[in-house]
Amino acid sequence: MQADIHPEYKDVVFQDISTGETFITRSTIEKTSGETITLDGNDYPLVRVEVSSASHPFYTGKQTLVDTEGRVEKFKQKYARR
Repeated sequence: MQADIHPEYKDVVFQDISTGETFITRSTIEKTSGETITLDGNDYPLVRVEVSSASHPFYTGKQTLVDTEGRVEKFKQKYARR
């Protein structure tokens, strides 16, 4: 690995603004809000996100399925005439 070409890799706390859930991960993100948060006795930069696995419908099980059967039938009827 070449020296001095890679960004700094550090611990960062991401917080989901809709649920308030936080998680610590490592990131190369440079632009943070300037806020810090103390978790487990350590200060970390805080990054607020709108959607995470704590609030995304796919991961929470609140996903709605779209009924595509009507669209497929409409397509078949439209192009069956040709």
